[in-house]
Amino acid sequence: MQIVYEPIGIIHSPFKSKEGVPIQPVYARGVEGYIELFTEYAEGLKDIEGFSHLILIYHFHLSEGYRLLVKPFLDDELHGVFATRAPKRPNPIGMSIVRLKEVDGPILRILDVDIVDGTPLLDIKPYVPEFDCRSEARAGWLEKGVREARRTVSDGRF
Repeated sequence: MQIVYEPIGIIHSPFKSKEGVPIQPVYARGVEGYIELFTEYAEGLKDIEGFSHLILIYHFHLSEGYRLLVKPFLDDELHGVFATRAPKRPNPIGMSIVRLKEVDGPILRILDVDIVDGTPLLDIKPYVPEFDCRSEARAGWLEKGVREARRTVSDGRF
């Protein structure tokens, strides 16, 4: 079985390389960027301006290869790649929740960007708190390191 995705646009940000990128959107508070949606998909943005946040699904275009065991940014132990958000994955797909600032035709101005400039965008979904926020959720091994995340940025290892 072959699965093929084509980008629907490009994500632009101030981050020109993997090094120094915040490790999650919540720690990129206020970082501005924009999405350049390819014009053939612009009609799909109808009514998006009513949402405050968007879920971006994208391709980690700078990731090469993968490992099933990784040492993530917030721990010194090896963890299974599927128990982390490391970009080097069998399918290098990323997801970020960003704030929508403005819609200008096929350009979406966004905030809280933790994505490298030039990243291919695969899909956009509206963030809906009633659907997407789970108060009973647990953070597994990350619960002990989540407080350190605020001061952590990518060192380029992935």
